[in-house]
Amino acid sequence: MPGNSQRRGRRVTPKKGAAGGTGGKNRSGLAGKGRTLPADERPWHKGYSGTEKLPNKTAWKQEKERRAAAAEGRAPKIGVPGTKDTTWGGGGRSRGGPATGRLARGGARSGPRVSPGRKAHPPKDAPELLVGRNPVVEALRANVPATALYVAQGIDVDDRVTELVRTAGDRGIAILEISRAELDRMTGGVLHQGVGLQVPAYAYEPFEDLLAAAAEQPEPLLVALDGVTDPRNLGAVVRSAAAFGAHGVFVPERRAAGMTATAWRTSAGAAARTPVSQVVNMTRAVKKCQAEGFTVVGLDADGETDLYDLEAAVGPLVVVVGSEGRGLSRLVGETCDLRVRIPMHSDVESLNASVAAAVTLAEVARRRLVG
Repeated sequence: MPGNSQRRGRRVTPKKGAAGGTGGKNRSGLAGKGRTLPADERPWHKGYSGTEKLPNKTAWKQEKERRAAAAEGRAPKIGVPGTKDTTWGGGGRSRGGPATGRLARGGARSGPRVSPGRKAHPPKDAPELLVGRNPVVEALRANVPATALYVAQGIDVDDRVTELVRTAGDRGIAILEISRAELDRMTGGVLHQGVGLQVPAYAYEPFEDLLAAAAEQPEPLLVALDGVTDPRNLGAVVRSAAAFGAHGVFVPERRAAGMTATAWRTSAGAAARTPVSQVVNMTRAVKKCQAEGFTVVGLDADGETDLYDLEAAVGPLVVVVGSEGRGLSRLVGETCDLRVRIPMHSDVESLNASVAAAVTLAEVARRRLVG
């Protein structure tokens, strides 16, 4: 017999199952599946217009899409046209929450995937998520602009949670109920106590507009922060600037604190009344102020002029506050017209940046008041 038909273990029975093309096991795969359903007849399609109950799997997919859309700050890709959206933040009554407005554009995003151990840097104009019950309550009390309030499912409700939900509802801020795991992902594992407040990126005033508006005032006063990196110090300086009549604050774009949610909260609402600008180069910005007739004074513990002897306080003035550690940078210090020291009656080496700014602005306001 030809071939290897004489080998041991050869197959002596035919293979199981029907052979291909005989109409056997592949018969169902060759059968037609009928007409293609239009969009309004597909329960899983965003154009579905039926009113009957959705299949469980389809309903689960739609709920998953709604949560993803809420986390990314966009409209969901599903829904029933002509019906009312009843999800949190969608304009209707939510489960256990007040009526809220639709989530504004620019919601919290999951961001790009990065390798473990590497930090993803969000874009400069990305919104920020403020977490923790006390910080969120304080931010809402200070009327910090916000676009969404995230509340984890199943959290213990106390007076703070009740207040922040009520306040957000009164202000028309979208209230979104999400899982604790999703809030953990959005906050990067930071302790959030079950709540998070999304605030938009701060809209900085163009420096040229800030300078021109200040120059039109009878006694213009500006504050510059040279490398202050703590947003709480920035917020405190903005608050002091508003309290003592300053017409604006400007800070560097790089290696310095910006108007984050923390700075907003520390300013106690003063950031809504006092314009803040970012400049590319602090030295050039100071020189522009000098060209417009401002006297620029830098706060320096070793300054040659005593604060109480500052005669320039009654004219157009720019007060420059140095960073928390090194003080004024070399170029900015050399560009200042005067270096001013705050007299102290003890061996304290220096004051906190925001405290030094407040003391100086208070003295400037006093001298202008007495003439």
